[in-house]
This record gives sequence, structure tokens and C-alpha cells, in this order.
Amino acid sequence: MNNFFKLSIIILAMGAVDVGRYFVYPDVAALKETNPIPTAFMEIRKEQWADANRDIKINQKWVTIGNISPNVIKAVLIGEDDGFYKHDGFDIEGMENAIERSIKKGTLAGGSTISQQLSKNLYLSPSKNPVRKIKEAIITWRIEKTISKRRILEIYLNIAEWGDGVFGIESAARHYFNKSAKNLTAFEAARLAAVLPNPIKYNPTGSQKYVNNRANTIYKTMQRRGVIESIYEEVMTPKKEEAIMVEPIEENGSAEENSSVEPLVKSNESQISEEQPATPVN
Repeated sequence: MNNFFKLSIIILAMGAVDVGRYFVYPDVAALKETNPIPTAFMEIRKEQWADANRDIKINQKWVTIGNISPNVIKAVLIGEDDGFYKHDGFDIEGMENAIERSIKKGTLAGGSTISQQLSKNLYLSPSKNPVRKIKEAIITWRIEKTISKRRILEIYLNIAEWGDGVFGIESAARHYFNKSAKNLTAFEAARLAAVLPNPIKYNPTGSQKYVNNRANTIYKTMQRRGVIESIYEEVMTPKKEEAIMVEPIEENGSAEENSSVEPLVKSNESQISEEQPATPVN
């Protein structure tokens, strides 16, 4: 056995151990009761800002799903993962479509579900390394087996990036629209959902053509479907075990507030038919 072959075996073994540990690490069960702040992605951003000598701090405030407008839930699911309640963390059809788009455009198109994005943001990195994708798949599988769709969505909405230093829907709502997440209108929610693929490049209150077109598409889909429908029943009505209290976390006076996972109250007050998009779709 030559040295090259021995080295190859050692490298493969180390890689297998590195990937395999994600079947038991991290402790995803803690997500049931713990609000995971800061995330790995937030830490990476802080390192990037420091390397670039940029004085930016994390702006994040935790809110329960009961304090997030149903408009946001609808817009984000339509824009990011329309099959969220139908798959077990992996949207095979979406992946196939992403591959087809990648081949046609000669670029790498995204096809990740919300659960996959959550796994990456919480524990990994934005790298497109195939090994990282395997780790992401393992964690996604574990998260889907361990916590409810409602809790997955709540965590995702609270950690998603919406601009330089802006994390979570509450901070995004206040930063861009000067209001709380529970008061966002349908079109404001559509604008915020539209920039999620690249929140550093796109601004939800800007006039970029991509944002206008994508927001209008999401908005019109929301209009067509209505605010509340049966597919969102799990979000609107939490399980009993999810009505527990989560201890608040305060870090150096930053806006990070953990509280109970409250039910989202059904209401007839949020009617998107009264709103009009800023730029009509042709």
C-alpha cells in the first residue's frame, strides 16, 4: 500500500467522521424551547464586517409567530417554499427545476426549502461546498423529525437576513417600514419576501426591477389564494406542547426577546384586496 493510497484512506475516514457527527450534533431538540441567537450565519457576518473594517452590529428582535402578520407567513411561503407543508424538508420537484434553470442560465439556481435554509443559517455557512450540502441535508432531516412545521417557520422568520445587520422579521419591519411585524400589510410582506434570495443586493423599499416584479408576483398570488386557507392551519393553531414559555434572553441591551410560542389568531381584519401594489404586473 503506497503512501498516496494510505493518505487517501485517512482523508476519506476523516471526512466520514466529520459528516457523520451531524447525525447527533447539534442538539436540534433544544430548538423546541430555545430561541437560537446568535446563529452561525450571524457570527460569520460579524467576522466579515470586522475583516472589512465595517462598524455594523446585529439588529435582531425575537417575536413569537403570534406577533407576525399572516401576510408575512403567506408571502414568505409563496416566495421561498410553496410546498412547505407538503414535503419533509426536501422539495424534489423544486430541486429538479433549480437544476434545469442552472443548466439553461449557466449559473447555480437555488432550490432549498425553508427547512434547509434554516439548517444552513443556524449551524453551517453560506458555502456551496458539496460536503456542506450533505451536512445541511442531515440536519434538515433531523429538524423535520424533531420540531413542528410551525416552530420551523417561527425560527426561520426570526433569523432570516433582510439587509446588512438586519435579521428577523421584526427588525426588518421596523427598519424598512417603521412598524411591527404584526402590522405589515400584504404588499409590504410581499416586498420583504421578494428580497430573501439576496437581501444584501436587493432592498424591499427600493425601485429595483427584480424586486418590483417578484413582489408583484407574490402579492397577486396572495390575492388569488386569500389570507387564510386550510394549508396554513398548523401555523394558525399550535399544538398544546408548543404553548410553553421560553425564557427571555437579553444580550447587552440588544433587541432579542424570547417568549411563549403563542397561537396566531384567525382574523378577518387582514384583507389584502384593499391594497394595491406599487408597480402593477403587466
